[in-house]
Parts: sequence; structure tokens; C-alpha cells
Amino acid sequence: MRLSDATPKKGSTKRRRRLGRGISAGQGASCGKGMRGQNSRSGSSTRPGFEGGQQPLYRRIPKLKHFTVINPKHYTVINVGKLASLPAGTEVTLASLLEAGILTANKGALKILGDGDLSVALDVKAAAFTASARQKIEAAGGSCEIVAD
Repeated sequence: MRLSDATPKKGSTKRRRRLGRGISAGQGASCGKGMRGQNSRSGSSTRPGFEGGQQPLYRRIPKLKHFTVINPKHYTVINVGKLASLPAGTEVTLASLLEAGILTANKGALKILGDGDLSVALDVKAAAFTASARQKIEAAGGSCEIVAD
């Protein structure tokens, strides 16, 4: 078998349209493209993304690194180091921290961050913990419990 022998199966291909070859050819004069307008002209058609003069989608959307979150979660954050001043065995919640004066404002659910050292065992109840905060609280002999917002 040679490369020249590799041809399509008989009847599987159609001959190409010969445009603009007279009225009897079926595609004469305007070549089946209508009378006038952008799509009747020769040459390539409009570029990908062209919307007829309207500002195209790729120019309408913001070009920043990320889109803003519509409903972001707001947390009242506190570091583990601030909890070290509490006595051992204390139950730590958002309300108890506000009472103790360690926190001054309620900006949402409580989240514990891992900066600082902790040496007392505390029973911490918060909406979220960072991995390092959880590790430090449990290493000090305390417990971490996730409560609903």
C-alpha cells in the first residue's frame, strides 16, 4: 500500500461549492451570502469575541486577581497568646472574652489564631481555629470545640 492509495471511500466526499460562476450554477452573483452587509463581504469574518460594537465580554469583566466575595464571613479574631492570661480550666467563648475585657468589640463569630504561646489548659469554644492555634491549645492540655456562628 502506498500513500497515494489512501483515498476517502467512494461517496463519502462532496465536491466544493464553486461560488460566483453564473446564475445556473445555483450560487451565482452574491454567492448565497445575501445582498449587502458585514457577512456578505469577502475576507475573514469578525474576530472571535466581537459583539457588533458593544463592549465585548472580555473587556467588560474586571481584570483583578480575584473577584470580591459577595457575602464574606466576618470573624472576631484573637491570638492564642492573649488567652495565656486566663486562669487554667476556663471556658473561653466570645461572651466570656468580652466580659473579661480581652476583646472590646463583637465583629462576628470568634476565630482563634495561632500567634503567641499558651501554657494553661483552656476549654475553647469558637467558630473557627487555625491549625497552629488548635495544636497549641491541645498541646497545653486544653480542648477545642467548634460551635455554630
